[in-house]
Amino acid sequence: MTIINSHGNLLAASSGDAAKPAVRGQKTEAESMAADFEAIFVRQMLSTMRTASLGDGLFDGQGTEQFRDMQDTMLAENMADKGVFGIAALLARHVEKGAADGSGGVNDNV
Repeated sequence: MTIINSHGNLLAASSGDAAKPAVRGQKTEAESMAADFEAIFVRQMLSTMRTASLGDGLFDGQGTEQFRDMQDTMLAENMADKGVFGIAALLARHVEKGAADGSGGVNDNV
């Protein structure tokens, strides 16, 4: 089995070692990828919610919008790290199951 690490390098790994973290508490690559995806998803959701605003505030401007975007990014990353929505856990489980059975997470029944 071939795995691509976070630096884009190809790694050869046995199926038993690929899905298990080396140290307890350390995230596998699948869990890390899933948390990153959840952060992106939550950031997009927050951004969409902000565009549904009813009007401009008194101090709204380009600077405020920029800082609000940075705040939303940090909030999304923190929520993803804590697993608030559970999207990362479901995605990581799906990817690891696909890696374990050799299907690569692809469902042939669709």
